[in-house]
Amino acid sequence: MVSHSKTPPRIESRQTLLFDADDTLWENNVYFERAIAAFISYLDHRVHTPQEVREHLNLVERATIARHGYGMKSFRRSLVTCFEQLTAQPVTEDQHRRIVSFAESIAAQEIELLPGVADTLRQLAERHELHLVTKGDLIEQNDKLDRSGLRPYFTEVEVLPEKTEAAYRALAQQHRFPGHATWMIGNSPKSDINPSLAAGWNAVFIPHDFTWVLEHEVVDVPAGGCTLLELASFSGLLSHF
Repeated sequence: MVSHSKTPPRIESRQTLLFDADDTLWENNVYFERAIAAFISYLDHRVHTPQEVREHLNLVERATIARHGYGMKSFRRSLVTCFEQLTAQPVTEDQHRRIVSFAESIAAQEIELLPGVADTLRQLAERHELHLVTKGDLIEQNDKLDRSGLRPYFTEVEVLPEKTEAAYRALAQQHRFPGHATWMIGNSPKSDINPSLAAGWNAVFIPHDFTWVLEHEVVDVPAGGCTLLELASFSGLLSHF
C-alpha cells in the first residue's frame, strides 16, 4: 500500500535504509536538462523540431548506456553521436569542442543538496543503518559524494552499473539485509522503487520534478509483505523512521 498519511507512526526498531544519490540527495538531472537544451539550440535543426531532436537523443542515450554504461563520458558520446546522425556528417573539431563544453558545464556544477537532506541524514544515522546505493561511474559518483559532505553518514557505499532486481538481491545476500526491515529510498520508479519491491524490500518514493525521462515508469503495487511509502519531501522520512 502507498501511505499518504500526514502523521504516520514512526518505526522505532532499527532499519536498514538504502539511499539513491542523484536527484534524491542532490540536484543532478536539472543540469543535464540545461545542457541538452543548449545542445538542441546549437544544433538548430532545419527539419526536426526540438522535441524530435530530444526524442532521438533519448534513443541514442539508451544505446550508448547499454554499451558503455553511465557517466559523463557516455553523455558526451551520446551528444556527439546524435549530432552526427542528425546532420549526416562528421563533427568538426570546432563543433566537437562546443558539444563537449555542454557536458563540461555539468561537471563544473557545485553539489547542491536537496532541502533537508543533511539534517535528515544526520538524525536517521543516529537510529538506523544507512547505505548509499547508486549507479553510474564509480569515480564520478564517489567524487560527488565526497563533495557533498554526506559520506560520514553511510556505513557502506555501493555504485552499481545498473539497479535491477538481480542487483538488489545480490546486495541483500552480500550484506545480509533483512528484507522486512530494508528500505530503498529514491526518486526513480525504474531504478529505485520497482526493482527493490520486486526483490522483496520496502521502498520510499520521493518524486523529483526533473527525474530523467529514461527513469520514468509506473510505480508498481507492492507484493504482500512489502510496504511502499510516497513522501513529498526528504525530511518527511523523519516522520516514519
